[in-house]
Amino acid sequence: MVPAASDLGSCAPGPGPRAAMRRTREEVDATLQIAKLDRAELLPAVHCLAFGPEAAGDLCLLELEPALCQQLQAGSSLVIRGDKDEPAVLCSKDKTYDLKIADTSNMLLVIPGCKTPDQLKMEDTHCNLTHTEIFGFSNNYWELRRCRPKLKKLKRLLMENTYEGPDSQKEKDSNCSKYTTEDLLDQIQASEEEIMARLQVLNACEIGGYWRILEFDYEMKLLTHVTQLVDSESWSFSKVPLSISLQELGPLEPEEMIEHCLKCYGRKYIEEGEVYFELSADKICRATAQMLLQNAVKFNLAEFQEVWQQSVPEGMITRLDQLKGLALVDRHSKPEIIFLLKVDDLPEDNQERFNSLFSLREKWTEEDIVPYIKDLCGEKQTTGALLTKYARSSMQNGVKVYNSRRPMS
Repeated sequence: MVPAASDLGSCAPGPGPRAAMRRTREEVDATLQIAKLDRAELLPAVHCLAFGPEAAGDLCLLELEPALCQQLQAGSSLVIRGDKDEPAVLCSKDKTYDLKIADTSNMLLVIPGCKTPDQLKMEDTHCNLTHTEIFGFSNNYWELRRCRPKLKKLKRLLMENTYEGPDSQKEKDSNCSKYTTEDLLDQIQASEEEIMARLQVLNACEIGGYWRILEFDYEMKLLTHVTQLVDSESWSFSKVPLSISLQELGPLEPEEMIEHCLKCYGRKYIEEGEVYFELSADKICRATAQMLLQNAVKFNLAEFQEVWQQSVPEGMITRLDQLKGLALVDRHSKPEIIFLLKVDDLPEDNQERFNSLFSLREKWTEEDIVPYIKDLCGEKQTTGALLTKYARSSMQNGVKVYNSRRPMS
């Protein structure tokens, strides 16, 4: 384990322990007198430091917070991730950290077996003199700063080869890119838990040992099979039996794809030993809206709402708040319009994200912009703090709106 930089004292080296002459207690006392230090105010133990013959000045010191130190001591590992063109990050099992070099005016010395003043106080020490070799030294160390995982690349890699079903021609092409869990851990700058959580958000599934995102049209085909079965069997959307669904739809699509669709759009539960899914009306309405909007640049809002409601399963109610982070309404146009704007397609960098949003629309209400920036919030950070840093607020017709702090070309 690399010791924390804060645990390394900076001491003045003395004559080497292998030298013909070693520093004596009398020489130490004389040095204290010259330095005008009161011996009574110091601990009795004395360390005489000297650079060993193999002392290295190319050590990399890493400062760790106590929680990370405990993880290392418990047997966990830390991994540095990043391609040659990416700034390196350090990942634990569940968190991601930026790596920054911190310079120090004091030389940091690595001394094996050196005891801290607190440790010496706990021992019954006398006026002993210890000659110690310095193992290594450095004038800087790496410090960690918690950061958001860099997950934009994850979707980009998986979208290179989306899954269109078992009979797709792409499945017969061995040259199409596919990624295992190990491949993703090697290429994505995020912890394993953060990557797995993002795969779930992306509705990715593991097929033949490779992570795949379903082609949206194929995903909607599966969802249509499920909703039509629910309708034909007169089931409640809150109680869809897994076994019968697989039995009825198995001849149409692979059973694992049917179950994956149920997991994506529902919540699994067990009742009297049987597995059921409670389908989410919000998720189904949202997916239906995406299907309608993806083929239109802009859609008359009133017409869209009518078609949207007619397209969802009977009994489900569509609402515009189901489309946060997916579509944007322009209420200043005549007639009002709605268009697809997915938060996943926006830049990952904070400033670039705001630049993109303000180039699209000069002024935003808080209600409209928050769905497109809340994923930028770091630990203990709020959307309000982001807006204060990257936007300027003003009142327009009694409503607070935000525009860019930077001039937009």
